[in-house]
Order: sequence, then structure tokens, then C-alpha cells
Amino acid sequence: MAQRMALYMQDKHPIRYELEMAKYAEERGFSEIWQADTRLARDCVVMMSAFLTETKRLRLGSGVLPIWTRNPAVIAATWSTMWELAGKLDDGRSRVMLGLGAWWEPIAGRVGVKRERPLQAMRENIEAIRQLFSMEEVTYHGDFVQLDRIRLDVAYGDTSPRNIPIYIGATGDKMLEMSGEICDGVVLNYVVSVDYIRRAVSLVEKGAQKVGKTIADIDRPELLVCCLSDENPAAAMAEGKKLVAYYLATEPHIMKASGVDEELLAKVQSIMSWPATEEDYIKASQVIPDEVVRNLMAVGTSEECRAKVAEYIRAGVTCPILFPMMDDIKAVIDAFADWEP
Repeated sequence: MAQRMALYMQDKHPIRYELEMAKYAEERGFSEIWQADTRLARDCVVMMSAFLTETKRLRLGSGVLPIWTRNPAVIAATWSTMWELAGKLDDGRSRVMLGLGAWWEPIAGRVGVKRERPLQAMRENIEAIRQLFSMEEVTYHGDFVQLDRIRLDVAYGDTSPRNIPIYIGATGDKMLEMSGEICDGVVLNYVVSVDYIRRAVSLVEKGAQKVGKTIADIDRPELLVCCLSDENPAAAMAEGKKLVAYYLATEPHIMKASGVDEELLAKVQSIMSWPATEEDYIKASQVIPDEVVRNLMAVGTSEECRAKVAEYIRAGVTCPILFPMMDDIKAVIDAFADWEP
């Protein structure tokens, strides 16, 4: 049986091109698309809705929506609307999935959001949204979520419960463990090592066991950068280095989790500013060794990329969510269509 495969869309490619590639991915057997909403770039709700109207079978997930940007009742109503738009698959599964995240700095602070006690805030949002998906009236009094006799007020449409799976985009230990405890799945982060994924999966399993579940009950897709070029693997490596430079500068906690050398981290941070320019990326990438990039993503030829993705699957990933970093998305789709690792 072919491996379940997905694409990750951010803002690397033109929207019209991404829509065409979504249809092509569906034709080639890909199962889903996860749309980014982590930066002030493209809105995941708009993009997910567009993908839904252009495809028939692909599932769409937010990878991931920051909980601080929308009220949980609004989130529930939004996903309920997309649930209606999408229709169900033949096996009854929802075509839409809700991935939530705690956002990150410096964006959150620069727009006035105080990311206080993100674990508690995330738990309250998920509990409230799940109750709202039941289509029953909800009263919820938490530290972050306040709902007073609220329901999804569908007056004329389908009022059946929304079977929308909920995921957390988790990186830290406590968030990973809570994902296994309260969610249908976890969206594992990208630009991380295989060793990090093994450890992350064990933490998700620990959370699942708290409530009598097993790791098999928790879906574990992972965002996975894929810098692929059979014609010019050196260019693929150069693109990968630029992305690693960005993460070293803006999300060092992810780099530290994967064991990236502190000296390299400091060196790149001294070069990069925020927001960084293309010149910053190029200059910083020159100090990053090839082996660091190969440790954190799939890079190089189709064969090299498939071999690396297989390592992540063996570490516990259920669905690689490939983030095509080169201009040609089709090459990535072709390299992994009908693939059996």
C-alpha cells in the first residue's frame, strides 16, 4: 500500500500555481494539504477554502492556526463552514482538519499578543471548540476562554455534529505530551532531526497513555522540508541552507531541540536581522555546513529525498507533509506519488 503523503503550502509559490498543483497532487494519489498560518503572509482559511473548491478528495488542514488570533467560537464556526463546503469522504471522514498552534515571537509581541501560559490557553481552546463541534449549547468558564450559552447557530443547514479532527502543532515537551492526551493528532514541526522526532513521538505516546489511549490512536503528520532537484542538487542544498539560516535566527528553540551547535546558532544570529532580507539569508547560509542541512530536512535528488523521508517515517511519522522549497512542486509530487518506503 502506498505511503500516505501530503503537501505543505505557505507562500513560497504563486497561489494559482498552488491550486493547479493541488489538483495534480490529488490525481497522483496524495491524501492531503496542510496550509500555513504561522506568519503574516497568507490566511489559512482563505487558502483552505480555495483548495476545497478545486479538489474532490484531498483533505485540508491548518498547519497551524494561532489560537490568539481568533475566538474559539469563531474558530468553531469557521471550520463548521468549511466542513459544509467540503462534504465528507466515502468513509465518512471530514475533509477538513483543525490544526492549532501557540504562535511565536517576535510576531506575537509585535502585534500586542501576550502569550501567557500557552499550555492552559491551548487546552481551554481545544476543550471549548470540541464541545462546540458537538452542536450542543456550551458554557465554558476558563482563564482564557469564556463562553456563555453559545452554540453553532445553524438555522437551515446540517445540524449534525462536526466530526472535525483537532491537532496541535507542537514543538516543546509539555505541548507534545498534551497533544497525545487531548487531541486526535499532533502536527510535528519541521527543520528538526530524526532523533528529535523519535523523542517527540515518545512524549506524545506518554500523553496518550494518561487517558488510556495508545500511540496508534494519535495521528502524527510532520511538516518536512523537501529541497529536491535531480537537475541541480547543489541549488537544492543552497535553498535548504537559507531556510536553516532563517530558523537559526528566528526560532532557535527548534534548532536547540535538534542538537544544533550553539556556536553555529550564535554565528547565524549575529548575521541575520528581523525581518531578514534575501541578502541576510545568503550571507548566513554560507556558514552552515551541508551535514547540518541534511540532518534537518530532505535535500538533494529524488532518491536522496525519499531516503531521508523514510527515516522520519521509521521514527514514527504517519504522514510526511512535504514543503517544496524549489520552484517546481510537480517534481516533488512525482517523486513521492505511489511511493512505498
